[in-house]
Amino acid sequence: MSKVAHHEPATVCEEHTVSFTALPPSAAWRHREGRTGFEVAYFHRDERGVVVEGCATAAEDGVLWAIDYRLRLDGSWHTRSARIIGRYREGRRTLNVQSDGLGRWQIDGSPVPELDGCLDIDLEASAFTNALPVRRLDLTVGDAADAPAVYIRAGDLTANRLPQHYRRVVDGAGQRYDYTAPTFDFHATLEYDEYGLVVDYPGLAERTA
Repeated sequence: MSKVAHHEPATVCEEHTVSFTALPPSAAWRHREGRTGFEVAYFHRDERGVVVEGCATAAEDGVLWAIDYRLRLDGSWHTRSARIIGRYREGRRTLNVQSDGLGRWQIDGSPVPELDGCLDIDLEASAFTNALPVRRLDLTVGDAADAPAVYIRAGDLTANRLPQHYRRVVDGAGQRYDYTAPTFDFHATLEYDEYGLVVDYPGLAERTA
């Protein structure tokens, strides 16, 4: 049986996940196999939580895109807002996402009931966002949780509900999680570092800095 964690959103910045250390000032990943590109992210803490500002660029199936993002996370690592800008050959698109921290969402100011119950955002362009459920849930070895996310596609910034499942397995060099996304018939074991940032995402990304 999987367990799903529910936390009230924090109004102060407190380190919710004790099994990871505080975030570094920045991190970077190289896309691999599925696409060619790079991602960098910068982390800032304040009294409300964590702000993440990043950019990912890639060439994928002949399509070029660049995604700038700014995420606001509360002290319990619930996603509270995201501003995402996509740049493409045909022009630029912008998406504004808001959450009450309890699983209700708005996109560009309009409620989106089909996303109810999601606590995380998952950017297709980003390896960083796989840190959000892992740090929020703080699973022990053998524990598992469903973690549906608001999934933002890189190619057009469309938003959909993405069922996901994480199960913590025996650690390697760092914490390791069996990750499943049934929508894509995808399963992989993800490895994380001491900051709770993914180091090795098989077939998609690896941490470089």
